[in-house]
Amino acid sequence: MNAQDHLARTRAALEALDPQAIDQAGMALVHALDRGGMIYTCGNGGSAAEALHLVEEVIGCYSNRARPARAAVCLNADPTTMTCIANEFGYENIFSRQLEALLRQEDILIVLSTSGESRNIINALQVARHTGAQTIGLLGRGGSAAELCDTSLLVPVDQTAAIQEAHLAMVHCLCAAIEHHTPIPGDHA
Repeated sequence: MNAQDHLARTRAALEALDPQAIDQAGMALVHALDRGGMIYTCGNGGSAAEALHLVEEVIGCYSNRARPARAAVCLNADPTTMTCIANEFGYENIFSRQLEALLRQEDILIVLSTSGESRNIINALQVARHTGAQTIGLLGRGGSAAELCDTSLLVPVDQTAAIQEAHLAMVHCLCAAIEHHTPIPGDHA
């Protein structure tokens, strides 16, 4: 595949996104943060990298350095915790076990998965449902995860790379929503 073909697939994936659903998910994050909730993220492989990227933008800076840091944790960021849980309880529980200890009803869980079938993602969503926390899935065609998410942001294409590139665009949209709706200290405009 050449660059033109790759870009055409990425363009098709981006055009398949639902901007209104992404905006609604962004506002759900804003509301969770405003009521004292925490954003938790998780994913596997490339999706793990995007889950971590979302958190660093929320805590650090997306585009406005004057914006205060907001509360977010990436469940795949700590390899010692993950390998302990994988060793004792199985890889399928690396996220759910952490959520059992941390997740509260006012929090929100964002899962990123190109297939929507990863057992550790499904288990995390089940803990969130049991806790009563809201869930958002950045998914490919959906898979089993879509049935467990309160909001499923789908990328209905078959190429993993195109799905991941669309997920990154959605991550940036979500970060932009948080940044736009977070008051800047001293800004009375």
